[in-house]
Amino acid sequence: MINTLKKALIAGGCAVILTLGSNTLVAQGRGGGGGNFDPAQFKQRMIDDLKDAMEIKDDAEWTAIEPKVSKVIDARGEVMASTMRGFGNRGGRNRQRGGGGNGDDQGNNTGQQRRQRGGGGPFGEPSAAVTALQKAVEDKAPTAEIKTKLKVVQDEAKTKEAALVAAQEDLRAVLTPRQEAIATLRGLL
Repeated sequence: MINTLKKALIAGGCAVILTLGSNTLVAQGRGGGGGNFDPAQFKQRMIDDLKDAMEIKDDAEWTAIEPKVSKVIDARGEVMASTMRGFGNRGGRNRQRGGGGNGDDQGNNTGQQRRQRGGGGPFGEPSAAVTALQKAVEDKAPTAEIKTKLKVVQDEAKTKEAALVAAQEDLRAVLTPRQEAIATLRGLL
């Protein structure tokens, strides 16, 4: 059940990011890359797009819905940060191939070096528990130490998933069936 939930959350979050991200890029006339990703602007665009899709004209109604939408988006981001923390981190694989990809002749691209270069990723900085687990993996720590750190990360992820489910239920309680359907199709519920 938890693995199915994680997969659904990741798929839904990726779909939201891809859908809204591509719409934003097209609207801005920038199809290429760029390092100017602003999470606050992205979140606001998601909220504004949802309000438009739900065709909400009554400010009082939106005042009741918007904070709950914001809470779901934040909780989903936390879950994605904890479940996708290693996504795109290929330092170990590059070392095995003999190339670090960072101009370092030794191929020693450590987690500390990645963090110093701003390797937090699109979902923010990893938690202390995730950082400790990453370090243990990179340092090839003893199995018992890795198991202990892994358990802490897994417990943290479960807590974040529970917070997301609670935020979704809170949002669902103020939506009409049509609005709930739209929020579901947008990957919020």
